[in-house]
Amino acid sequence: MSIIGCVPNISEGRRADVIRRLSSETSAVRGVRLLDVTSDREQNRSVFTFIGNTASLGRAVYRLMKIAIETIDITRHSGKHPRMGIVDVIPFVPLRNVSMELCVRLARRVGKEIGESFGVPVYLYGQAATAPHRVSVNDVREGEFEGFARKIKLPKWKPDFGPERVHATAGVVAVGARPPLIAVNINLDTPDLPLARKICDGILRSCGGEYLKALVVGRGTGGSAKIAVSVLDFKRLPIHRVVEAARRLARRQGAAIEGVELVGLVTAESLFGSLEHYLQLVDFNPMQVLEFHLSRRR
Repeated sequence: MSIIGCVPNISEGRRADVIRRLSSETSAVRGVRLLDVTSDREQNRSVFTFIGNTASLGRAVYRLMKIAIETIDITRHSGKHPRMGIVDVIPFVPLRNVSMELCVRLARRVGKEIGESFGVPVYLYGQAATAPHRVSVNDVREGEFEGFARKIKLPKWKPDFGPERVHATAGVVAVGARPPLIAVNINLDTPDLPLARKICDGILRSCGGEYLKALVVGRGTGGSAKIAVSVLDFKRLPIHRVVEAARRLARRQGAAIEGVELVGLVTAESLFGSLEHYLQLVDFNPMQVLEFHLSRRR
């Protein structure tokens, strides 16, 4: 059975009623299974994770986009995470028996439908990008919603689909295809944001920017500074290497890591890599995990 993941990032992390409605409308689509919703009030952002096939995911994204336009106004949005639209990014992820090429085709089909049905400018990114300068969603998002009225007029930033003007309340959206990524928030034991930015810059320098995105997104509920990290390829850059770099850099600044929060879902393979590293396991086999046997059908 083939399975594709979809991980939309919505610019709403505070209004529980809106998040519940988006969740229920998405999970009501036949053939779609909603796995997780992670919301952050400080960033004012929610990450939805659901799975399905090409047809069901297309229907789910359409419904998600429709409800988001009805309930969210980007001109009234404020939060620590950069954003350019109410549905900021929509990545499709190959999970089981699915090629990246199929996810690219799905991203382009869904992007075209969003542009035509909702009048929202669409930019293809990741492995669905139509130009090298659009591969990184950070480059696409640069300038955020407030800067897009000018940016969209530049020839190099003509949308892939939809009108060549920013939607008044929905902004713009990036639709793409990518491998699974690992997203975490690293919480420091200090409220010092300038110090957190030094640590964040050090993480990018020491781990390299090719497979990593990191930015300081303000303070968490306890007041500690928070660094949002996305590992784009955990096989080339294990998550424990990033955490250890953060720990080392924080220590040099007289600070420490208070905790690491997972954002959305994480692959077992990435966690096993960290398990092997910290326990120095030799010839580890995932089937040595008891629960894997308990969940198997006889």
